[in-house]
Amino acid sequence: MSSGNDHVSGLAASIRAATESETFDLAGHSQSNIQTTMTDAFSEPLPLNDMIRITFVTGAGKLGRQKYDEGAAKALTSTLRNLGFEEDRGASCVVECAGSFKLQHDTGKNLKTVVVFPKITAGTGGADGGVAGVASLSLAGGSDNVAPIPEGSPEHMVTVSSVAVFEKMLKSKCPSWAQKKGCLAALVCSKEIVEALDATLMSGTPLTDVEQDLYDAVPPGSLANKEAHVKKEMQTQVEEGKLTNLEKDILLHQNGERLGTLTLEIEESVREKKPKKTEKLKAMKEKAEARKKLLEDIVPKAPHRLRNEPEITKLRAELRPLQKMEDDTKGRLLSVKETATLARKDEILEEIEALEVSFILGSTTCKEFFSFSCNTYCTWANFLLCLSH
Repeated sequence: MSSGNDHVSGLAASIRAATESETFDLAGHSQSNIQTTMTDAFSEPLPLNDMIRITFVTGAGKLGRQKYDEGAAKALTSTLRNLGFEEDRGASCVVECAGSFKLQHDTGKNLKTVVVFPKITAGTGGADGGVAGVASLSLAGGSDNVAPIPEGSPEHMVTVSSVAVFEKMLKSKCPSWAQKKGCLAALVCSKEIVEALDATLMSGTPLTDVEQDLYDAVPPGSLANKEAHVKKEMQTQVEEGKLTNLEKDILLHQNGERLGTLTLEIEESVREKKPKKTEKLKAMKEKAEARKKLLEDIVPKAPHRLRNEPEITKLRAELRPLQKMEDDTKGRLLSVKETATLARKDEILEEIEALEVSFILGSTTCKEFFSFSCNTYCTWANFLLCLSH
């Protein structure tokens, strides 16, 4: 932790020089000093490619309270607002949260802090990071030390972020229909967790500290709004034909099952002589048939790039001349040099396979596929995300 006795200009310089998450103690700083420091530190974006969190200690418990200016937090946050920063209780250490801050109370250390996610010069991250693996929530619930949803995880980001930040994350981190499906599954699980916490409170049972933190961090009505937004984006993606071959096959399979069910229900309704029900079911079947035609007419798009694609492309380029050499030398004995050269081919194939597998097994989604405990809907989304890459 950096000392609070630094000269103001020196503190601002230290903040701007930070390349990783850092904590600064504002003990001994007056409100005017804090305002000047924040202005000097955050008027311009920090020259960073990745997001970091800058934490300022603005208050303490009874024993350390006298070290801090009573208006330290207010001076800090008001200055940030004047610089265009916004308060977001669900902000996390991702580039989409650049230009936001949140107030926290560390009950363990009995410290009051303001966490700042600065504006940075970098753009948004790659499409396959972050929320690509969000469908892995657990309904096991929290304990005194374990949060229901781990803070900083993709699940936590989509759960507690503001709707505006969430929409940015969905666009940059979940470009494919399958990823949006996984994100929707995570939101469904989060909603169940929050509803369970709400039921606990309604029964008169107090929440643990970590449960209360999560409950307080979820903006009222935000999960329903996020669900509606994701569903709308998924529908738009289908209507615009932006599906991979796998996604198209899965949707056609779902549609086929739906049509089969409706056909059986119509036959049963006719036997039972229920004309109104039959008419309603036929209308539903017509919509399902129209959707089938829409899906069948879609020309599948290429899958989104893997995180390791540059390395894989480089290895495939190295592989091509070796493959040609192997083809040209078939039917004759190889020289010692040729044998040694072609040995590299197997190494390259193994490296490519390792990179492809590491992408799948490296995601939270696939790691927890068999231990997933939310519901079958989320499990299906997990499986879908594993297959989509």
